[in-house]
Amino acid sequence: MPPQRRPQYTPESIDHQLQQIHLLDPSSSSENLEQLGPIIKQIYANRQQDAYLRNLQALIEAKDSEIESICTENYQEFISSVSTLFTVKSYATSLRDKITTLDESVGHVGKGLVEKKRALLQSKKTAAHLDEAIDTLQACLKLLDVIDRIGDMIREGKFWSALRSLEDIQATPLNTLSQTPLYQHILSSLPSLRTQVQNAVTASMKQWLLEIRNVTGAVGKAAMESMEARTRKWRTRREKDPMLRMSRVGSAVEMVTYERSDNNILNCDAVKVDFQPLYQSIHIYMSLDSLDELRYSYQADRKAQELWDAVVVRLSSAIHNVLEDEKDADTLLKVKECLSGFVATLESYSYSTQALHTLMLTLFERYIRLLTAQSSQQLDAIVLKDDFLPMQVSDASGLSSVLGVVWLTHSEYEALAKRTPPVYLPWSQSFYLCCQDVRTFVQKFSYFVEGVSQHHGNIDECLSRSLDKLLSDHICDSIGKRLGRTSALSQLAQIVTNMEYFEMACFELGRSLTNLRTTQDAGAMWPVSSPFSELFPKARNRITDLITSKLKDFFELSEYEWTPRTREETPSMYLYELVNWLTTVVDSLVIKETYKDNAYKDAVDYIAECLMNFMIGSSVPAMNENALANIMTDITFLQGEFTRIGRGHLSSTFQELHFMAELVLEDRVLEYLRSGVRQAPNGNIKLRQLQALIEKLARCTASRRDQTSKESTEKRKREIEAIRDLLK
Repeated sequence: MPPQRRPQYTPESIDHQLQQIHLLDPSSSSENLEQLGPIIKQIYANRQQDAYLRNLQALIEAKDSEIESICTENYQEFISSVSTLFTVKSYATSLRDKITTLDESVGHVGKGLVEKKRALLQSKKTAAHLDEAIDTLQACLKLLDVIDRIGDMIREGKFWSALRSLEDIQATPLNTLSQTPLYQHILSSLPSLRTQVQNAVTASMKQWLLEIRNVTGAVGKAAMESMEARTRKWRTRREKDPMLRMSRVGSAVEMVTYERSDNNILNCDAVKVDFQPLYQSIHIYMSLDSLDELRYSYQADRKAQELWDAVVVRLSSAIHNVLEDEKDADTLLKVKECLSGFVATLESYSYSTQALHTLMLTLFERYIRLLTAQSSQQLDAIVLKDDFLPMQVSDASGLSSVLGVVWLTHSEYEALAKRTPPVYLPWSQSFYLCCQDVRTFVQKFSYFVEGVSQHHGNIDECLSRSLDKLLSDHICDSIGKRLGRTSALSQLAQIVTNMEYFEMACFELGRSLTNLRTTQDAGAMWPVSSPFSELFPKARNRITDLITSKLKDFFELSEYEWTPRTREETPSMYLYELVNWLTTVVDSLVIKETYKDNAYKDAVDYIAECLMNFMIGSSVPAMNENALANIMTDITFLQGEFTRIGRGHLSSTFQELHFMAELVLEDRVLEYLRSGVRQAPNGNIKLRQLQALIEKLARCTASRRDQTSKESTEKRKREIEAIRDLLK
């Protein structure tokens, strides 16, 4: 690259430059000396000082020549002008000096002012910094004051305010304070402060729980009293409305119809519990998004202490020890009532009561054993001491009271209720007293199970077993013992009547208990069985035994003559007495017609058996046809008498006796032995019995020597042989 060429200065170029900056322009009012700077700088930069000065000197000389030329032409004017100029110059010099002096003075003063202004500006800057520092310090003081007040709030229990203050600190808008280390330190300490709030509210809640322990007795008492009032109110309402009798306190029906009052057991005259610490703790933990932590902590704390389990164990143990030797069922019932109210109160506050229900079931088993033993003794005594005479009621109130105790069908109840006192009831005193005792047993049973909401199936089964035991092992067995010892037919009849009503009572008791049962299987009948059905055959046999015993006495006085020479036209006298006694006794029995008919049937069977024994038995070794004819007359008399009293159906019992005697007396035995005759409607005779009768007749004639007797004997032998042939 060729070296840069230096500029060349000539007087003309210098003049031109000076003209451009108006240095030589006479019309310019300013010297524009500052514009010489770039020219001089360029001269020095190009190192053309000497050349420029030479050309400048040449320009000056040229200009001086021009001035001199001009001055020569106008010299006088010039002199005058110069004089004037000198004058002006002197004035200008003087003025310049003054200005210089003044400038120096002003400069000196200005310098002081500048220094003062600089100091003032520095002071203002310092003041601004101080103001900012003061504002920052005040903000810090306010922040520190808030922190201090947060501590006071925590100590005063104003946890929510403390928490809000912490949130306000965190939400402070960005300013100079937010850039300070103190603010950053405070922000870093906020979690610790929140933890302090949480710990403080937890301590407050625990202190509250500790204080609650001091009023738990009063709270429990108030809760129990409230539940007792609620139970009494529900019991009254249930008695008025039969549809509610199955519902207990705390059931769904009771809860729906329960009218809650404003009585708060935790805020009443006796007890005042402030739940603010608890609600405050929940609120604070929710604000800190730590409610689960509070719940888990509380549950872990309660689980660790096992307060409720310990209470239940100690309560169960204490009750068991106190009642271990208790023999009074009423005492157990009172304990159960206390426990029932306690359980109902706990259930209303959602406490677990399974262990207490188990305890009540254990108490129930002991209670039912004592109650059953007590009722068993009473029932045994009632039946064994009864006189078995119809129970008499003298007035309407007594009749209503009795009918309200016993269990009867609706039709039976209506029929008895319409009777006008004084009346004799169909049953004896023992039926009424037994029903009363059983009703008391069921009521006491119901008192115990009332309020018990669990183990229904076990309770129902227990009641069924207990009732079966009372009815079977005590009432029924005691009646059976009385049956064996009673010899009066009227008492036996009353026992039978009582048994009928007991059987009716069992069925109606089952219906009643079905409506009151504790289980939900409302369609099933209560399983109360009747053990009395087994006693009816025994009672019938006992009545039959007493009647046949008396009939036996009559037959022992019969005094039949077995070989009379003539036949009697009238029946035996003992049969008149027998029939009169039998009809009087049986018809006077206060029992159903079915039992009377059974008594007649058994008596007729016995009479027929005795007459048959006369005809074929070994007690009479021989008889003639006249004796047989007399028996046939007695048989005909008996058939007529039973027909006369309206029991003609019993005459068929004597049909075999009558037909067998008729065959022999009419000499139709061989004809009967033909198969066609034996198949006739009235031809059912046992051949061996006919053989025995014919043998008795043959023995009677065999010892005689007359021709008639011999022929009769031969005839009997042929008849016997014919029977034997048929029996082969």
